[in-house]
Amino acid sequence: MKRVIGIGETVLDILFKNDQPQKAVPGGSTYNSIISLVRAGVTCAMVTEVGDDHIGNIICRFLRENGVSDEYVCRHTGTKSHISLAFLDENNDAHYTFYKDHTSLVLDGALPLITAEDVVLFGSFFAINPVIRPVVGKLLRQAHDAGAWLYYDVNFRKPHISDLPNVLPYIEENMRLASVVRGSTDDFFCLYGLTDGVEIYNRVGAFCQKLILTDGAKTIRVYTPAGCDEYDVEPIETVSTVGAGDNFNAGYIYALLNGSSEPERIVMAQRWSQDVCRQIENNISDKLVRQLHITQ
Repeated sequence: MKRVIGIGETVLDILFKNDQPQKAVPGGSTYNSIISLVRAGVTCAMVTEVGDDHIGNIICRFLRENGVSDEYVCRHTGTKSHISLAFLDENNDAHYTFYKDHTSLVLDGALPLITAEDVVLFGSFFAINPVIRPVVGKLLRQAHDAGAWLYYDVNFRKPHISDLPNVLPYIEENMRLASVVRGSTDDFFCLYGLTDGVEIYNRVGAFCQKLILTDGAKTIRVYTPAGCDEYDVEPIETVSTVGAGDNFNAGYIYALLNGSSEPERIVMAQRWSQDVCRQIENNISDKLVRQLHITQ
């Protein structure tokens, strides 16, 4: 299999139900995807930053325990790691409060040499943060020019609306560089005030090779210049939706690495997403890992 390189932020996720803490686990959108992929047997690396505090130690240790080197984790004396509070509502959908200082980020540590054999997964505010964009943007452009396959998860949320005038050019450059872009209708409403799939693709299709548009439990649509394919979403009872999108991304990439067709990739992406939704975890279950190894 190829190597998957994740580029994204890391946090300590603290999950609440009925306003009571249930679990604390290392997380972050790309981080969650990378941990699930390596559990499924994929060689992975993670480019990120954390503080030099106890939370940073937890995050780095969790990477190593799951078989991911912390070689590309940037740490600086006197910095604090980020915390995310995820409050589960009556439908077990997560509502977040973040405790971060994005202006304190520094990304000046070791970086991987990305080749045409690599897959790069990136997204969220980490991929567009003006403070580290010179480094991240250069790395993404080098990956694209080297012939790597890039997957961009837009994951743009309301707390950053005020940053939009400054970061929209970075978002659209990321779409141009990516082989596949995944975004939700919420993302594109924040970006362009659009929720209709056709209108969204008309807006981004000129610089987006393939758009996977998700909408919670509603139909998944995949847009390319050849048209739109739709995929139904199987209804399930959820325990937590914290890692749903992250593991959709991971499942899609896993299927890609195994030579699956586009419909098979979407099926696998849903399978990974739903597995995580059935538990209070950010990553795929041991049961799913065993099933994947049996079918390899």
